[in-house]
Amino acid sequence: MDEPKKFREEDTDVGLTTATLAGAGAGQEVRAVPAPRVKVGGGSSAGAATAVALDKQVVPLFSAEEAKDFRTRWDAIQVSFVDEPRQVVEEADSLVAMAMKRLAEMFAAERARLEGQWDSGDNVSTEDLRLALQRYRSFFGRILSV
Repeated sequence: MDEPKKFREEDTDVGLTTATLAGAGAGQEVRAVPAPRVKVGGGSSAGAATAVALDKQVVPLFSAEEAKDFRTRWDAIQVSFVDEPRQVVEEADSLVAMAMKRLAEMFAAERARLEGQWDSGDNVSTEDLRLALQRYRSFFGRILSV
């Protein structure tokens, strides 16, 4: 996998906000694909408990270094709230947009890597697919729990 991108202080003012990120795909076609229905564990309570336990597994979304960088930048933003509340909210929006963009880039790179293997006729190991699905499930669970 690619080396994680490090954010530098000069990346701060990129004109990226959560509003622009949300509208980034506005001109792109979006296809709705129904999710397959999967019965876990034959409907037994043990199977349901296993599914719940799996959903509680937390997979780190960022490398430790990248997460530390985001936290440091957040702390620096938050400290300035009393003096410049409006500017701080704008900076917080920008930082959140940057984190969301980074997540989108990471998932896109993972998908491209897997598709590259499929397109070249290589078999992707079940373990690689399991790990990819685990990352998606962990991320999706976090989105829904917020």
